[in-house]
Amino acid sequence: MTAGLRSAATLGVLVALVLLATLWGWAAFTEPFPKDEPVAICENATVPAGGEVRRDQVVVSVFNGSGRSGLASTASAELEERGFVAGDVGNAPDPSPTTQIWADDAANPAVDLVRQQFKGAQVVEGDALGPGVVVILGEKFQSLKKKQVESVVAQADATYCRATGSE
Repeated sequence: MTAGLRSAATLGVLVALVLLATLWGWAAFTEPFPKDEPVAICENATVPAGGEVRRDQVVVSVFNGSGRSGLASTASAELEERGFVAGDVGNAPDPSPTTQIWADDAANPAVDLVRQQFKGAQVVEGDALGPGVVVILGEKFQSLKKKQVESVVAQADATYCRATGSE
């Protein structure tokens, strides 16, 4: 094989490789971006009687039922500093004079853990406005309790919305 023929063959192989790389690159470039699947912030989990529920396992959604601006976001940030997982934040559908925790079961350990963070909070039946435990801050709300409760023990088998990724 002559030097000219060998150079032409090498150049042909290199051109073919460049064309293949160009086609592969164009196909990858024009492919649509993968869609991000939303990850649930919490999933229903059962805790047996005697089991412990910790703050990092509880999602808390806070809604402002007072006339004061920014109250829900401030309280949510304080709860997050204490180790709770922040859920939704917003305005309550109706004004409330007192702080309320909306739940179907007042004995639920997650509800009890959140209730113990607030002064004078009452557990009442209400709609799930957001994920996890729903708190409605009323006109009388000033601040969280100074004493921080880190966990509670379930008195009976219970189901709550456990934060995704917590153990």
